[in-house]
Amino acid sequence: MEFFTYPLHQSIGAPSVPVVDVGDEVKRGQMLADEPLGKLGCPIYASVTGRVTAVTADAVTVEAESVPETMKGVPYEKLQPAEPLAMIRAAGLVGLGGAGFPVAVKYAKPLGPSGTVIMNAAECEPILSHNIEALEQHPKKALRGLAIAMALAGTSHGIIAIKGIHTKAIAALEHALAGNLPGMTGKDITIHKLKNIYPVGEERAIVRECLGKLRAVTDLPSAAGAIVSNVETLTRMHEAVDLGKPLIDKDLTVAGKLAAHPGEILTYHDVPIGRSVDAMLALAGGTMAADSYGELVMGGPFTGHRTTPGAPIVKTTGGILVAECFPKAPAKLGLLVCACSASEARMKEYAASLGSEVVGIEYCKQALPVKAARKCYNPGICPGQAAKILALKKAGAEAVLIGNCTDCTNTVMTCAPALGLPVYHVTDQALRSVNQKLIRKIH
Repeated sequence: MEFFTYPLHQSIGAPSVPVVDVGDEVKRGQMLADEPLGKLGCPIYASVTGRVTAVTADAVTVEAESVPETMKGVPYEKLQPAEPLAMIRAAGLVGLGGAGFPVAVKYAKPLGPSGTVIMNAAECEPILSHNIEALEQHPKKALRGLAIAMALAGTSHGIIAIKGIHTKAIAALEHALAGNLPGMTGKDITIHKLKNIYPVGEERAIVRECLGKLRAVTDLPSAAGAIVSNVETLTRMHEAVDLGKPLIDKDLTVAGKLAAHPGEILTYHDVPIGRSVDAMLALAGGTMAADSYGELVMGGPFTGHRTTPGAPIVKTTGGILVAECFPKAPAKLGLLVCACSASEARMKEYAASLGSEVVGIEYCKQALPVKAARKCYNPGICPGQAAKILALKKAGAEAVLIGNCTDCTNTVMTCAPALGLPVYHVTDQALRSVNQKLIRKIH
C-alpha cells in the first residue's frame, strides 16, 4: 500500500474545493478537487487509482496499490474534448518552473502578431536537469506545446531560450525543428543561447536577454509583448490538448546523499503527483541515516525550501535534494538577502543550522519590494555589494551568509574576505552533496 497526498493549495490563487468523500473509489485522472468558484485557482486530479482515506481542509489522501516508479503509459481518465484553452484550464495546469500561476489565465489574452512566446529552457538552478534531459530525448513534445502556446497567443514568433552549454539539447531541438512538426508551418522559431550564469532563467532576465527589453519589477512579460513558459509546462500543454491528460504526473531531479547513489544526479519523468518525498527517495536508492545529511530540500539549491520525508510531491516540485551536513560557522553571522534566491526566513533557517546567531540583515540594493516579496531590478547584472558587507561587519558579523546570483557573489568575494569575513552560500550543502563547485568568485 502507498498513500498519496494532494494538498488543496498547489498554485497561485485560492485552494481547490474537494469533490470526493472518504471511502470513494477513484481512478487515475479523476477529479479530486475543483477550482474555487469565482476565484483564481485550479482543479486537482488523482494520479493513481485507489480509495480516498481522508478529506480535510488542507488535502485529500488516496490509498493505492502497486504503483510503479513511473506512470509513463499507465492509462488515465481523459478530459472531455474542448477548445485548447478550455482543455488547459480543465487539466489544472500551472506553471511548472516557478510559482505555479494558472496557465489558462496566462494565455487567456492573446499577444497578437507582434508578440513572442518564449520557451524557458535555461534550467537555471544548479543540479536540476530533468528539463534538459527531456529536450535531449523528446524535443518534439515541448515543441508541440510551443506551437499550441503560439497559436493561443496569436503569434508566429517563438524563441527557445537555452544555455549554450547544453549542446546535446540544442542539437536535438535543431534537428526536430528541421522536420515537419504539427502546427509549425509558417512559424518563426529561433534558438537563443544564454550564458551559463544564475539567474539567467528568471522570467525578466529571459525577456531582457531574448528581446532586449528590461521590464519594471511590477510588470508581467506581456508588457514586453511576451509570454514565457518552461519546458515541462509546454510539454504538459501538449498532453492536455492533444491527449486529454490532466496534470497528474511530474518530472523532477533527485540528487545528493543517497545511500545507493551517493553524489549522483538522477532524473525521473512522469512521477505521480502526491507521492511522498520518502517514497521517492526510496526509489532513488534511499537516504543515509538522518544524522548523515544536513537537510532535505524541495526545489533547487537557490530557491528551494526545506521539506520533510512525509511531504508530498506537488505540481510545482522540481527537485528533491539530500544536502550535505552543515559545518559549524562563526557564532555571529550577517545575512545578505538577494531577491533572486532564498528568502530572509529561509536564510535564517540556514543560519540556525550553521549554529550561528544572526546579528545583521542587509538586502541587495536591487532587491525591490513588490507586495509581500522582492524582485531584482536587473537580474544577474548587479551593482557592488561593498556597502552592504561593510554594514554587516559593523553590526558585529564574524562571517556572512549570502544567496546571491553569480554576479553579486563575485562582488561579495572582492570585499568580504578583505574584511576578514568568511563567506557561506545557501547553495553550499546541496552543491557539496553532488560534488559540484561552490558558488564563489567566478571568472
